[in-house]
Amino acid sequence: MTRVYLPQPLAVGALLELPEEAVRHLVQVLRMGNGERLTVFNGEGGEYGAVLEAVARRSASLRVLSHDPIDREAPITVSIAQCVSKGERMDYALQKATELGATGFLPLLSARGVVKLDGERWEKKIEHWRGVVTGAAEQSGRTRLPTVAAPERFENFVAGERPGLKLILAPGGQTRLSALARAETVTALIGPEGGFDEAELALADRHGWQRLALGPRILRTETAPVALLAALLSLHGDLG
Repeated sequence: MTRVYLPQPLAVGALLELPEEAVRHLVQVLRMGNGERLTVFNGEGGEYGAVLEAVARRSASLRVLSHDPIDREAPITVSIAQCVSKGERMDYALQKATELGATGFLPLLSARGVVKLDGERWEKKIEHWRGVVTGAAEQSGRTRLPTVAAPERFENFVAGERPGLKLILAPGGQTRLSALARAETVTALIGPEGGFDEAELALADRHGWQRLALGPRILRTETAPVALLAALLSLHGDLG
């Protein structure tokens, strides 16, 4: 059944006018009409059964019929601090990490990063990334929507306080996944296409970030968060 994220209060019995973007997706793209059922969620937990009413070309409303308190979120909190990469690589990382259960994304600007944008273009990029995350949450059945923060300089980010375990993925790291079975909150730093430089790794060391190696092979920037999440969730029984 079609799932749609609606960033507004939801309650059984409510009749809601759909926002323009939802109308475009449901009516103009999917060609749904009066009386068709769908599932909606607002990221505050659970999901709602609903039916479309008063469907027109550029407007539509829905009536909320039922609430299901189901929780499909991961048993641990994992934030992905992803150094910004080009186009589809960044989109892939955000999409797949959302499907696997990442709690939030923290785009970072690093020494070897290749994406250079001005302020207005960054705003458009952030809006695009949030759209990628929303679409992945709709498709995967998430009941909470991961956050996407504004980009931050690597050196500022690693010096800040972070709850729980702080990991930086780096070849040759001494920390092993088997040591993470009890971790409940994790922030993971993922490097850009060219990896972290030595100054960045040294800075992370000084601020208490543990170097983690995911096997003997070097993973691409868009593969690393997916592999990490899958491994962590497997340790916590979420994929079993």
